[in-house]
Parts: sequence; structure tokens; C-alpha cells
Amino acid sequence: MAYTTIDNPSEYFEISLWTGNGSTQNITGLNFQPDFLWIKGRNLAEGHTIQNSISGATKHLHSQNTDAEVSDAGIVTAFNSDGFSLGDEGDVNGNTSTFVSWAWKANGTGSSNTDGTINTAATSANTTAGFSIVSYTSNGSSSQTVGHGLGAAPELIISKNRDSTSSSYNYWTVYHHSLASANDKKLKLNTTDASSTTNEWGDTDPTSTVYSVHSSGDGTTNVSTDKIISFCFRSIKGFSKIGKYQANDTDTTAAGGGAPFIYTGFRPAFIMIKRAGGAQSWCLYDDRRGGNDENPPLEAESSVVEQTNAEINICSNGFKLDDSGGEINYSTNEYIYWAIARHPFVRSKGVPTTAGTGNIVDGG
Repeated sequence: MAYTTIDNPSEYFEISLWTGNGSTQNITGLNFQPDFLWIKGRNLAEGHTIQNSISGATKHLHSQNTDAEVSDAGIVTAFNSDGFSLGDEGDVNGNTSTFVSWAWKANGTGSSNTDGTINTAATSANTTAGFSIVSYTSNGSSSQTVGHGLGAAPELIISKNRDSTSSSYNYWTVYHHSLASANDKKLKLNTTDASSTTNEWGDTDPTSTVYSVHSSGDGTTNVSTDKIISFCFRSIKGFSKIGKYQANDTDTTAAGGGAPFIYTGFRPAFIMIKRAGGAQSWCLYDDRRGGNDENPPLEAESSVVEQTNAEINICSNGFKLDDSGGEINYSTNEYIYWAIARHPFVRSKGVPTTAGTGNIVDGG
């Protein structure tokens, strides 16, 4: 059995929970200074806020809408060596409201990458964890490429125009390698829309050094001279998995194992799931807001509060769907997912832990 290269995932990804105080506070306990931070109120119907180290801590985007990037010192005021500082805005620190954050480590503010036909303003890459942040200015030309710095082809790209206020050019564009003909398909993080045909990825697969962007069509990846931010990920054995599964529309108690079990090779800390071919939410789960079998989702495209239904079971080597139908196991539809580890199923010098059970699906 091949061992993982990451024994302690919390050095690269971590989840924090807190209760707002309506003033200011520091969120601590991380093993790194965050470079990508995603915050959502759990019992508060306010938007998601997304910050990154290239743009700067005081600038943020919202995953649920097409707004341009804005500066607001009342949201996040600083990235610290073991966490981050919050301002007094209700979105992230409303008095007595509860919050969750997901934080990733890249490589600080990064540096320019010249691998593509568009030189990046900055590429902050963590090749160990398979994650990079890419910032560049569009040139409005067709068939361009951008350097991602991962050292291997990205399997998931989440891209956003930071400047435009037009909904035609400012939605969140998502590339996922598991989609059929992935290089001419897109999903929109800010909507429940099914995948659709596009040429925003230049009808070209990403390589170990660059991914393609295009100006025609909606042009969200290379429009005019707007600034674009992209978050690029690839699977790392024992730490992250970007894949797909097929629903079977059965619940967990059905004969023969019931609902699908998706093998990842690690105990997930974070899971994002989206139905590829139909209108369903982007469901966000983690292991800090519930137990192994109590994982209420949040929705990336919506400001709604945390749901009360538990839809998945987190296992030592993957996750098991908990019900038929709904947002993650409808009919025989195909779903895409992105999972990050709490700990690997086998450490580099360790012993395997207890496996999950059920209908096993190779996670893509």
C-alpha cells in the first residue's frame, strides 16, 4: 500500500468554529497562516465571505453572488501566524451568532508566474498540498494560458472576476476534471445550475504548468482588462480527492449496502458535493459542525442558514451517503465532489484504521 506524503493535514487545511461578539476577536488554533479563507454564518442568513492572501485580508468576495471584490476592514482585518483577526461586521462576528471557517495554506503572497502567455501578477503555490492561488489581469485575447504553479495538472479550478459588476462576466466559473469533456464545460458556484458547454477553458485540458482561458462567449476567465482570481487544486493521495460518483436513490438502510459509499483514502474533514447534470445546491459539509453521522450542509450559492438534515456519514476512509433523493443522491445522477482529509487512512509510518462499509464507489 502506498503511503501518503502528508501525515498531518491540519498543517495545510483546518476548520474553525466560533461565536460572534459584535466587536473584534482573534480566531486562533491553526497550524499555519491562512492564504485562502472561507467564512459562513451557521445560524445567520448572511452571505459567505472569501478572502485570500494575494488580494489582502481586508478584501473579500461572496460565493453566493456576482459582486466584484470589495474592501471592508470590518470583515477580516489580518491573517495571523495561527489564525486570523475579525472586525465587527455581522457577516463574520455578529453578537451571539455562530460561524464556521475553512482555511487553506498556499505560499503567502506569491510571485509572478511566467509559464503562460499571460504573466500572473502573483501565483501562490503549495505543491505539497496541491493548492495554488492565481491572480492575473485579463488581456481579452483568445487562446491564452496562465501558469498555476502546481507541478501537475489542476483537477478543480474556481475562478472569479474581481473587477466587473456585470452578471454576464462576473459569475464564479468552475472547472472540474470529472465532468464529461471537462475542458469545454463549466459550473457556476453562485448558482444551482447544471453544467453547461463553454469555451472559457479554451477547449484545452490543463497541463502540469498552465491552464487555458478564453475571451469569447461569456469570457469570465479573460475579459477585457479585468483582474481575475483563481483557486486551483489537484488530488494528493491521503490528503485530498477531486472526483465523482453515481447516485442510486436508496437510503442507508436498504438491502445490499444501501446508499453509495465513496472511497477517498482518508477520513474527510471537508466535503463539497454538486449534482453535475441538474439544478441542485453546492453542499458543504465538515466534521466540526457535527459527529460522524450528523453533518448538516451549508450551501455555497445561498445565504441560508445551516440545514438541519444530516445527509452523509464520515468514515475513516471516505464518506457514505445517508439518504435517497435530495441534493446528493437523486435517481441515478452523476455528482462531482471535492474532499479534504482530517487524517489519512494510512499514515506514512502508521497502521490502517477501521474502514467504512456500504456500496463502495471509487471516488472518481
